[in-house]
Amino acid sequence: MSEETPPGHSGSTAWARSIASQFGRYLKTETASSGILLAAIVVAVLWASVAGSSYEDFWSTRFVVQLGTWGIDLDLREWVSQGLMTFFFLVVGLEARREIDLGDLRDRSKLLIPFVAGLAGMLLPVLLFLAINAGGDGAVGWGVAMSTDTALALGLVAILGRGLPERLRGFMVTLFIVDDLVALLVIALVYSTDIQVVPLLIAVGAWALFPLMMRYTKAPTSFYVAAGFLCWGALLFSGVDPVVAGLAIGLVAPAYSPGRNNLEEASGLFRSFREQPTPQLARTASAGLINAISPNERLQSRYLPWTSYVIVPLFALANAGIAIDPAFLATAYAAPITIGIIVGYVVGKPVAIFGVARLITALTRGKVKPPVGWAAVAGSGTIAGVGFTVAVLIANLAFTGEQLDQAKLGILTAALLSAVITFVLFRITNALSVARRSRALFGETEQLVDLADAVDARRDHIRGPDDAPVTIVEYGDFQCPYCGRAEPEVRMLLSDTEVRFVWRHLPLVDVHPAARMAAEAAEAAGAQGSFWEMHDILLANQDCLEPEDLNRYAAELGLDVERFESDITSGRHLARVMEDTGSADLSGVSGTPTFFINGRRHYGAYDVESLRAAVRAERDLAFSAR
Repeated sequence: MSEETPPGHSGSTAWARSIASQFGRYLKTETASSGILLAAIVVAVLWASVAGSSYEDFWSTRFVVQLGTWGIDLDLREWVSQGLMTFFFLVVGLEARREIDLGDLRDRSKLLIPFVAGLAGMLLPVLLFLAINAGGDGAVGWGVAMSTDTALALGLVAILGRGLPERLRGFMVTLFIVDDLVALLVIALVYSTDIQVVPLLIAVGAWALFPLMMRYTKAPTSFYVAAGFLCWGALLFSGVDPVVAGLAIGLVAPAYSPGRNNLEEASGLFRSFREQPTPQLARTASAGLINAISPNERLQSRYLPWTSYVIVPLFALANAGIAIDPAFLATAYAAPITIGIIVGYVVGKPVAIFGVARLITALTRGKVKPPVGWAAVAGSGTIAGVGFTVAVLIANLAFTGEQLDQAKLGILTAALLSAVITFVLFRITNALSVARRSRALFGETEQLVDLADAVDARRDHIRGPDDAPVTIVEYGDFQCPYCGRAEPEVRMLLSDTEVRFVWRHLPLVDVHPAARMAAEAAEAAGAQGSFWEMHDILLANQDCLEPEDLNRYAAELGLDVERFESDITSGRHLARVMEDTGSADLSGVSGTPTFFINGRRHYGAYDVESLRAAVRAERDLAFSAR
């Protein structure tokens, strides 16, 4: 094996990190950024409490952009809330579309419970808020009590509930995205005033350009930027909150893993540039590489870090500032607005989400049930009480002065109480026995299987016990340096008696010309009972895969070299290699190494800790099914 570490290697291929790990990256980023967001909230409260006048003076500073007779005149708080936050909702829309195209929401039957529960989780808090504020002037702010902060809630779950099933996050994302969609519709239809039809039609027309450009043309980035600004500006002038533009654009950006044909075409364009390094070929090769990646992936990789680490914390800094003093707290905690928001989030959210999930399961006699266990559903309901981003947006539209401060206090208090309740709930769950904990978190719903061809002991090459509860399938290439780097990690996992390992061939001949012959050599050795011995030698000597090297390895293993060489030169085992390649295509595999764990695709890093975590999750699933 080559001693050179692949560029940028960190326990996963560049392809895995950049193309197919969006959900994991989304979660990790939101988890890390939650600390920054919480710090921004604390700073805002301290700033407003210690020097309230300077806080308001700073964020009320006007900033005008003028172009001829057209201009946009907003203060700094509005530029953050209505301008920069558009990118946050763009990322929310992108994640929703990714779940629909690649995640569990591909199975549309799994949409019913989170969709209906998400709606109920908004309706009941609103009804509770209106009941508490009935007849008062605070009733106009009913929209404040309904929406969960997706970023903060997911981040807190990752911090408070370590070891929770990955599909719990998918269930939560669906719930919260329903929140965001409906909340933005409420902002557009209820809290937007003096709607102007012509600018609104211009905004819709600009938005309609996005799916057309993504589907039928290879428009340059400048076209998308221009259409996005036109959509946002037209919504601003129409009277509709322009952050709606971000979510709408994100929802039409398709997500997909790159096809192998697209990758081969991209590598061909790069080879052409390598042979003739002209500016024209450089542009062509660059466009080919970019177009191999889905629009969803490109936009997320560009904007997710900015929204998580800069924009959302900046929004918190601009909007969370309230002057805390005993007199204010005594008055605010007795105010219907504050009480209504706290009760709506802390009581209404979990009761509605858990109750609706139980009701649908009972009415369908278990045919439709949550993709997670009941403790996980309850935790989804309690953490849904963490509302900040959209809640503060609506509060700014509905209230002013003291009422606005009361609403912000209610939002922050509800978030704190919801986080504490969620922490206690998951601590109690983790204290259960392994079997009961697994059922409480994972439930009994079968997961989607991503592996098109199930493991067949009669044809597949298998290491480990046949009755192991966890099966890892790797599509690999003997010349791929990442596969070589993954091999020691996989061998460490095989020390676990509850894991079996399957190798399937995916020689990437456009970049690894010796890979296909190496795969045939492994099959030729397998015909003589030495597949795994040859497998190990090939991955340990990736720079030496010429025919004479293969023959030498066969001799070292004590094989019939003449038969071995004849099998390779005649292409006797080529069909077997191509069967694996075909099954890789059916499973949407285009890069190596790609792992499937109990039929589910493993995204992201392949270091031993990441793989072990995935194995533990699958083992827990096995316990829950008993």
